[in-house]
Amino acid sequence: MVMGVTRMRLNPFNTGNINVRSSSGGGVGKAGGLGCGTLIIAALGYFIFGIDPFQTAATVNSVQQGSQQAGPANTDEQEVCASSEYAREACNGLQSLNQTWAATFEEQGIADRFQQPTLDLFQNGRITTQGCGSATSAAGPFYCPADQTIYIDTSFYDELAGMGGSGGDFARYYVLAHEYGHHIQTLTGIADQIRSVQQQNPRAANQLQVRMELQADCYAGVWAGRNRNLIEPGDIEEGMQTAAAIGDDALTQGRVSPENFTHGTSAQRSQALQLGLRGDDRACDAITNVS
Repeated sequence: MVMGVTRMRLNPFNTGNINVRSSSGGGVGKAGGLGCGTLIIAALGYFIFGIDPFQTAATVNSVQQGSQQAGPANTDEQEVCASSEYAREACNGLQSLNQTWAATFEEQGIADRFQQPTLDLFQNGRITTQGCGSATSAAGPFYCPADQTIYIDTSFYDELAGMGGSGGDFARYYVLAHEYGHHIQTLTGIADQIRSVQQQNPRAANQLQVRMELQADCYAGVWAGRNRNLIEPGDIEEGMQTAAAIGDDALTQGRVSPENFTHGTSAQRSQALQLGLRGDDRACDAITNVS
């Protein structure tokens, strides 16, 4: 098995079935990007000093390459999804995630609570969200609960392999599915519950954030586990490699103490993804159980 060669067999997206836009003012294809150093600086600023990683990233980007303001959002779904390989891949993944989670909510008798998120694809610039302020490319993929939108700078995917993750398509689907997991937490009320407990007990804020991130990893595994018929040999290994590469201990290389972690160690993230691969989202619930 050779990493990066296998491709998950997702069906092409159908126009009108997904909510997607681009805030790049152009294509969202492969490009030189933000650099691992910027990502790590932003992460360290948050872990050690509590500085908003968006602010850190904005400063670093401004010094290194100048801040590029994203152009007007392109809401032509067909055009956005056809603009690049990454965009087509993301649109296919979004459709599959929508179908999988809509069916899961229906099985649990809460179909009325399901809503599709919006996917905003941008590249190498500053993004102004509709509900969470501004961010730059260096912030990496993120989910904004206020506007229920997943924001992905596609140039991040070019950096993923350099950070130790896989360059295969399943690694990118895992990133998308993780952010979609945060959307599920918003729809089910888990996100609000955790934020409430964090406010009541600030000392446990990081620990609770780790639980949130690990549950999102677990939810990513649930999506993959429910679509095993579409998974090629080697796909799961790509996901595990990527989960390990973006653990707090791997990203900070020992410069940040475990009590300041916010996403979980490489081992924890891999284990959470593996747990979700069983295909039962209820197995993920225990991760954020704070009762």
